[in-house]
Amino acid sequence: MNNQPVTANRRKPLYTAEQRARRDASRWTLAQAVLAPLQFFVFAVSLFLVVRYLLTGNGLDIATASIVLKTFILYAIMITGAIWEKDVFGKYLFADAFFWEDAVSMIVIALHTAYLVMLLGNIGSPVAQITVALAGYAAYVINAVQFLWKLRLARLEPIGAQGVAA
Repeated sequence: MNNQPVTANRRKPLYTAEQRARRDASRWTLAQAVLAPLQFFVFAVSLFLVVRYLLTGNGLDIATASIVLKTFILYAIMITGAIWEKDVFGKYLFADAFFWEDAVSMIVIALHTAYLVMLLGNIGSPVAQITVALAGYAAYVINAVQFLWKLRLARLEPIGAQGVAA
């Protein structure tokens, strides 16, 4: 019989010591730290404007502009995030530590891009277009929670934690 303590609840560290050093040294870490809250702020304002439009029928232009702005900030955070991931983990997307976050990010990008295609191609009614944007917003919320969870895990991780490099 094995008398060793059960370690099934132990997680593989999010970062190796080398990855943590690369993360801390990357200028893209700061870019992410600035863009993430900016994107959330734009999202919150846009969500208000979109819901106001859906409830009252007023403010389509400003709601549309807010969705477009949210989408461009999303593209910026995705591009800088991919560069960050390359700096830290050696690959632009789908590093083991952030695989599921990247997978959901692809859904978020696809929905926001579908909205832009509908808008620019004059496809569907404004309500149909905004419904696609709202689906993108719902996926964004899920994705934001994923990233906040990873941020929490990284902060709880001991500084000297060692893991297998991704």
